[in-house]
Amino acid sequence: MSDWVYTPNCKIPEAYNLPEGTKRYAAVVQYDGSAFCGFQKQKHSPSVQQALESALSYVADQPLTLNCAGRTDTGVHASHQVIHFDSQADRTGHNWIQGANSKLPDSISLVWADQVDASFHARFSAASRTYRYVMAVSRARPGILANAVTWVKFPVNPVAMQEACQYLLGEQDFSAFRGAGCQSLSPFRNVTSANIYQAGQLLVFEVSANAFVLHMVRNMVGSLLEVGFGRKQPSWIKQLLAAGDRNQSGATAAPNGLYLVNVQYPEHPSMPVLPVGPVFLPDQLNPLN
Repeated sequence: MSDWVYTPNCKIPEAYNLPEGTKRYAAVVQYDGSAFCGFQKQKHSPSVQQALESALSYVADQPLTLNCAGRTDTGVHASHQVIHFDSQADRTGHNWIQGANSKLPDSISLVWADQVDASFHARFSAASRTYRYVMAVSRARPGILANAVTWVKFPVNPVAMQEACQYLLGEQDFSAFRGAGCQSLSPFRNVTSANIYQAGQLLVFEVSANAFVLHMVRNMVGSLLEVGFGRKQPSWIKQLLAAGDRNQSGATAAPNGLYLVNVQYPEHPSMPVLPVGPVFLPDQLNPLN
C-alpha cells in the first residue's frame, strides 16, 4: 500500500452508470491512523475503511462499499481524506455525519458529507493531493502527541532543508523515493509545491503533487533530514533524483508524522474548502525567514 498509487490513463469506473434510485455521496474524513493497518481493508488487522463501511452501512440500513482519495499506510493519519460511496438510502449530509460518527471509534470522524454528481470519484477525479509531515525537534522525546508527530532528536537546519526542496519540484522520475513493491506503472509524478515550515516547536514538510508513489513522502523526509543534519548538501536531492536509485537515498521516515491534509477537485466545485490541519497546526503556516 502507499501514500497513493497512481495508474496513468485509467478510466473512472462506475461514473454515470448508477442504477436507478442510487445516489452518490461524498464525505471528508479525519482519522488518527495509529491503531489501524492503514486505510484499505485487510483480513489480518482493523482498517479505517472497514470501520467507515460498517458505520455508513448502519446509517444506510444496507451494506455499502467506499472508495478513497488516498490509501494511507499503517500509522498514517488524515485531516482531509475524501471518500465516496453509492447508496439507495435518502440521507442528508447531517444524517450521514451524525449517524456514522455515533458508530465510529473516537479516532475516526466524518466532518462533511453530501450528495455529489455521479461523475465524481474520490480517487480518479482528484487533481492534486497535499501531505504534511510533522516533526518535533527536541533533545527529549515528546510526551504529548507522541503518536501524532515524529520525534527528531538531533538539531536540524531548516533553511538547508528548504533549499533542498526546490529540487523536488516539477514533473520528474521519483524512483529515488519510491518504495519497494510499488504497483504504479510509472515513477513520474508532478510536484507542484514543496516547503519546510516552522510552527512553534514543530517543523513541517508540506508537499503537493498530482499523485504519489509508494512511501514517496516519507522517503523524501528521510533524505531531507540528511540535509538538515548537515550530512548532505541540498544539491544531493538533485543527484538522488538523477540517479533514480532508492538505495542511495535516506531512510524511510516513521509513519506517525504523516498526514493527508487536502485533496483538490477543480472540476467539482461542490466539494468543501476546509481548514488544512491537522487540528494542532495553524491552517496557514509561516514561511521560513
